[in-house]
Amino acid sequence: MYHLGEIDLPVLKGITLDIKEGEFVSLTGASGSGKSTLMNILGCLDRPTSGHYYIAGEDVAKFNPAERAILRNKRIGFVFQNFNLLSRTTALENVMMPAVYAHPALSMKAMRERATELLNLVGLSDRMDHTPAQLSGGQQQRVAVARSLINNPGILLADEPTGNLDSTTSKEVLHMFKDLNRQKGITVILVTHDPKIAAFTDRAINMEDGLICEGISDKLSKEDV
Repeated sequence: MYHLGEIDLPVLKGITLDIKEGEFVSLTGASGSGKSTLMNILGCLDRPTSGHYYIAGEDVAKFNPAERAILRNKRIGFVFQNFNLLSRTTALENVMMPAVYAHPALSMKAMRERATELLNLVGLSDRMDHTPAQLSGGQQQRVAVARSLINNPGILLADEPTGNLDSTTSKEVLHMFKDLNRQKGITVILVTHDPKIAAFTDRAINMEDGLICEGISDKLSKEDV
């Protein structure tokens, strides 16, 4: 529920959604469908006005902002369309950044080793000392993926992660998400407005006017992506 002056504007309309551990799903819908609001709730960036939201048996809807921040840092990794990398720091330093706020804190040596391992995982072992300006769009997104994994999250939330990439690089990034899901067991929630991208996931959750509609992934060929 958003409050616009004296007007209460409901965005999500009594939806029920269950995402199981280890799923690879997409959240899709046109602008204004409510997917951004749902994404913010799933990522513990916002709390619902009413109702419940459970992660690993805990009702996150009852958490205060500080408790949600701790949960985000511990359990959820984020990947964004615009990468959100720090421009004056290297790929390695960008990946290390979220670990600075981890509880319990890691030593600097452990953070550096973990970040190095993740950059190797995403194929950037030879780009660790490069700044974002020295990397292609696809390489920057790979750094962002590595950064999202630094605290060993069980959930990876990717918001339009291929929006600024060409088709070839988009395929590479999507396959990387799938590999993380299949090989590491990470629950991946991919937010997109593109039905072809949604079709790449195992289950598409389609939103319209604040409601969840039927999935669309069975109607599109995954070979299109």
